[in-house]
Amino acid sequence: MKLATALALCLVASAGTGGGADQMARLISGIAEKHKLSPRPIIVVNKAGGAGAEGFLDVKGKKGDAHTIIITLSNLFTTPFHTGIPFGWRDLTPIARMALDQFILWVNADMPSKEKPYKTAKEYVTAVKDKPTSFKMGGTGSAQEDQILTIQLEQALGLKFIYVPFKGGGEVCVNLVGNHVDSTVNNPIECASHWKAGRVRPLAVFDTQRIPVAEWKDIPTVKEALGADVHYLMLRGIFGPPSMPKGAVDWYVAFLKKVYDTPDFQKYLTDGALKPAFATGAEYVKWVEENEQLHKELMAKGGLLKQ
Repeated sequence: MKLATALALCLVASAGTGGGADQMARLISGIAEKHKLSPRPIIVVNKAGGAGAEGFLDVKGKKGDAHTIIITLSNLFTTPFHTGIPFGWRDLTPIARMALDQFILWVNADMPSKEKPYKTAKEYVTAVKDKPTSFKMGGTGSAQEDQILTIQLEQALGLKFIYVPFKGGGEVCVNLVGNHVDSTVNNPIECASHWKAGRVRPLAVFDTQRIPVAEWKDIPTVKEALGADVHYLMLRGIFGPPSMPKGAVDWYVAFLKKVYDTPDFQKYLTDGALKPAFATGAEYVKWVEENEQLHKELMAKGGLLKQ
């Protein structure tokens, strides 16, 4: 692919600053510069409006553009299903799946009081049951992954939260630290720094297995902690505009594989407890197709589909 005509490449993050998508986008940009993997700088642009709709529609409108890519979460599915915006993943060009992300049930490390904070998921769930509709669950966006998980937890355990949406995962965790919400369902990397600083506590991971990384491995699964089989993995993938030239697709696939294989990116996966899951081509498309259907089913069950 000839990139000489472009002063820079644009990497759109379909989420707010500080969250997982933004962190990954800026890491990719930094790795590209550090290891000289791109002939042009990669500029990260956040377009989080409308739960990612702003970014999706922007890239959809750049038909044939070889110089723009977008990092998507599972809002690739949830936003169109909930809002009815004229967009679907088939409007874009699949390039690569970089990782799959897990979710954790977090609480403030000092709540409800410094003398007796919540130490286990059972303690927290008991408190929620004692005061239904009094507990606030923070998450990224409305009718997105975080709210889907919250509804699954409510349905599985007979709970009721007040769901409070924020623009990005970084903002979600900051509000937990500030005691503006009682719990969150953040991705590991979005709360990792606050956890290491002793401000928040992970109670359970929403996966079928524990996170197999040393510092995370003691966190029980939701099924282990609460007996409820509630699990979910979120996409961290890259797409291009519609009708992206094949030469450009091939260049980005090779570029992203080089990024993925760097020690920097592998450390990021380990530190953030992301599941290594690089995929391209037919494998990636098959996964996207299957997960589009899964999200439709989950959102229908939670009453989140646009009527």
